[in-house]
Amino acid sequence: MDSLRRFEAVSDYNAFNNTETLHPLVGVIDLSKAEPRQASNMFFGFYTVFLKEVNCGDLRYGRHTYDYQEGTLVFIGPGQIVSVDNPGVTYQPKGYAVVFHPDLIHGTALGRHIHDYSFFGYQSNEALHLSERERKIVLDCFAKIGYELEHAVDKHSKRLIVSNIELLLNYCVRFYDRQFITRDTVHQGILEKFEALLNEYFLSDKPQTIGLPSVAYCAGELHLSANYFGDVVKKETGQTAQEYIQARLIEEAKEKIFDPGKSVSQIAFELGFKYPQHFIRLFKQRVGQSPNEYRRTADADAS
Repeated sequence: MDSLRRFEAVSDYNAFNNTETLHPLVGVIDLSKAEPRQASNMFFGFYTVFLKEVNCGDLRYGRHTYDYQEGTLVFIGPGQIVSVDNPGVTYQPKGYAVVFHPDLIHGTALGRHIHDYSFFGYQSNEALHLSERERKIVLDCFAKIGYELEHAVDKHSKRLIVSNIELLLNYCVRFYDRQFITRDTVHQGILEKFEALLNEYFLSDKPQTIGLPSVAYCAGELHLSANYFGDVVKKETGQTAQEYIQARLIEEAKEKIFDPGKSVSQIAFELGFKYPQHFIRLFKQRVGQSPNEYRRTADADAS
């Protein structure tokens, strides 16, 4: 388990799975062709979409374990390390994978917005669970990519391969939207926990010792990846997680502004800002007035 298999190139992973390399930058792999194997740590230098169809141990990414079952999609981005925790147990891989190197999509529309597919940054317990109908759609996309790889290369090949990868990813966006709704019990309470976390944060000395609460900090405290956490917040509130934090920050600021004994600089420090001018700029952007203007307006309304 301590050894690390490095797959820098698509051909490396093809060879590992007894699959012929038809294109140096992209491949479709039938995992059932691979030899039985035991758990190992694996580094991927390319994008990978796994359709897992057998229980081969507890797949881990980072600190957590994937809650996958048969018919589950797992997304791995370049530079990520994945391990399978089932020491000493030999298993026969089963399922399919589409792998593509970042060099394939450079200069394409997909290359320009690949980072919009935030699920490549999701963690362990955030895999995509497919219905049977969705699984068939995914397999159809895999088959179209495979067809183009087996077809004689012509001027259309790259465009069609990249287009079909993009189609696959766009379907996955739709399926995740469905999962956010149908797996509501899994996501239940995330917003409430988020709000409680922010309440606790501002009641403590963390703003002075840590600084402003970040999306990454909040996601980590809730045991979620920043990408998945941000997507859940966006789906539930229509705001990004950063916008949600800023709105909460402004509410805290407004409450403090009512205290005439506190200067704007003091309020900025208490909220976690390093520089008062950054606080003033954000407050004016969100409220339409500077903190001092808001204070004067509030005083006038009170009198």
